[in-house]
Order: sequence, then structure tokens, then C-alpha cells
Amino acid sequence: MATELHETIFMAKQGRHKNLFLNYKNLNIFPVELLKDEGLQFLERLYMKRNSLTTLPDNLAQKLPNLIELYLHSNNIIIIPEAIGNLARLQSLDLSNNALQMLCPEIGRLRSLRHLRLSNNQLKCLPPEIGDLQDLETLDLAMNQLMSLPDRLHRCHSLQNLTVDHNLLSHVPRQLCWLHRLNQLSMAANRLTFLPLDLGRSRELQFVFVDNNVDLKGLPSYLYNKVIGCSGCGVSSQALEEGMGVALTEALVGLPAEVKLIGSQTDNVVPLEELAMRTMHRIYHHHPAGLNLLPSIILPKSLLDLLQFPLGHCHRCSQAMFTIIYPKLFPLRDTALAGVHRRTTVSFVAYCCSSRCLQTFDLQG
Repeated sequence: MATELHETIFMAKQGRHKNLFLNYKNLNIFPVELLKDEGLQFLERLYMKRNSLTTLPDNLAQKLPNLIELYLHSNNIIIIPEAIGNLARLQSLDLSNNALQMLCPEIGRLRSLRHLRLSNNQLKCLPPEIGDLQDLETLDLAMNQLMSLPDRLHRCHSLQNLTVDHNLLSHVPRQLCWLHRLNQLSMAANRLTFLPLDLGRSRELQFVFVDNNVDLKGLPSYLYNKVIGCSGCGVSSQALEEGMGVALTEALVGLPAEVKLIGSQTDNVVPLEELAMRTMHRIYHHHPAGLNLLPSIILPKSLLDLLQFPLGHCHRCSQAMFTIIYPKLFPLRDTALAGVHRRTTVSFVAYCCSSRCLQTFDLQG
């Protein structure tokens, strides 16, 4: 096997090959032949799937500076070195089916990265720097132990496909709704109890899968005309049989802490704090520099952050909302989708900005 490996790498060097296949070679360490002398300066794609590697060399970028794709699926890699950030041209990195327990912050330096696959590892958290990957299109985090996602993930402006199935997520940051190129979002088999109010508002987002989140009782009404998977959601609930009031209460379990009031059709006056926030948001939205003229003591940081990322937008008129919501329940079983989604008891929830919008909202309108 060693002789065959040596010959394969020798021929790649001599022929200035751009692709090198070292899958199924029973490698325990990274081949030193790849790192000798000048390395493989012309190599663009390296395939090392299904070996027994536990780490990567620190000088990988120095010896293989032109790598575009690196496939390390199904090894025993526990940690990747900080020097991974030096692979300036890397566009695709597959570390699925390894033993990673953490991801170094230097992953954020891979500014050319478009596809990152980290499924079936032991990751409990992600570094905030992952938000620096502005060209990232695919992020696969399925089958890990993640309890949350970084708020800065919304900075991955090019992200189109996000998969976080089979983790431990109880919520996802509302900033995800600012990923305007996101087309598919899969969060099946987590511990979700609530979804961001604006999820589905983006026209680009067409496919949302939240199957087997048994405590998830409500879906934002924006998802009504999307392709959704919700089998196994809300199955522990008997609230629909007990009445709409109980069902609505259950659907709102997990509401963000910023929600101070839940309005109803009889509430004709919007609270002053909410009106003030809406006014300042209009200033911020139309003149972002305007808030910089205000003394920093006027609002705490939490409210300043809320101005930038509102709780959501009214499902009737698109008014930004900050401290109060007016929810309206539409049991899925009473909609035209009842025949499509059988093993679920979830409801669609419309989040409105006033009692007037609440009264006039039509799910199919």
C-alpha cells in the first residue's frame, strides 16, 4: 500500500495533476510525500475520504496553496489547525463524518469558501467568525450537538442552503430571516418550540423542513404558500381539541423575550413604547446615520439591536414590530393543506401589528 501511495503521489507531482484521489487508503497520518519540497503547487482538488486521519498538517496551505476543493469525509479528525485559514482559494470543504468537537475561528478567513459540510460530527457550538464567509452558499451542520446558531450567521449573504437537522436547537435567531438568498432551510428533528415571526417572508425561501419537532405548535403564516415539511410536529398537543384559546397559547410558547404584550382584536390602541420604536425604526431605515446623532444613553443596546433586527413584520401590512404582536391562529387541519400534511397538529400563526390588521388578515388572501 505504501509503495502504491508513493507512486500515485509521485505521478501527480510529475504530471502536475490538478486532481488527486487518495480515498480508501487506510491512512492514519497525512502523507509526508504531499508535503516534501515544494509540495503539489498545481493541485486543486484533493480527495481523502474514508481514511483514519485525526488531524491536518499546519503547513497544508504552504504546500498545497492552490487547493480549491478538499474532501475529508469519513475520517477520525478531532481538530483542524488554525492554519486552515490560509487556504485562500478553497471553495469546497467536506469534513462530514468525523469527530470534530470544535471549529477554530480561523475558518472565517476562508473568504472564497462556497460549500462547507460538517454533518455527523460532535460540534456543540460554532464560532461567530463563520459569519465572515460571505461567499458561502451551502452549509450542512446536520447530526451534531448544536444548541444554538451564531447570530452573525446572517452575514453569510450568499447562503442558499442551510441544513441543521438532528441537533439540539430550541430556537433559531431571527436574524436568519435576513438571509435573502436562502432557498432551502432544513431544521428537522430538533427541539424547536418557536420559529421567527418573519420566517418565509423572503420570496427566495421556498423550502422549509421542520419535521419531528414535537413541541413546535405554530408556523408563521408566511410559510403557507411554501413547500414545508412538518410531519411529526405538535403531535404531543391536545390543545386543538380543548379550544382555540389554548391552541394559540401553546403556539406562542417560546416567544422572544422582547415581546412584552400580546394584543387582541379588542385592543384598539398600540402602546406608546411600540409607537416610539416604530418611529425610530423609520428614521433608521431611511436614514441609517440618523441614529448616530442621538445620545447613546437614550436606548439600551438591546433596543438598538432591535431597531436593526425587529421581531418581525406584520403579516398583513409589513409594518415592523418590536414589543407587541397581535396573533391569529389558523389550524392546518382546517386549511387546503390538510390532505397533504396528515401526521401533524400544527397551526399557522399570523403575526399582525394592530387589531385592525388582525381583523382583516386572510391566510389565503
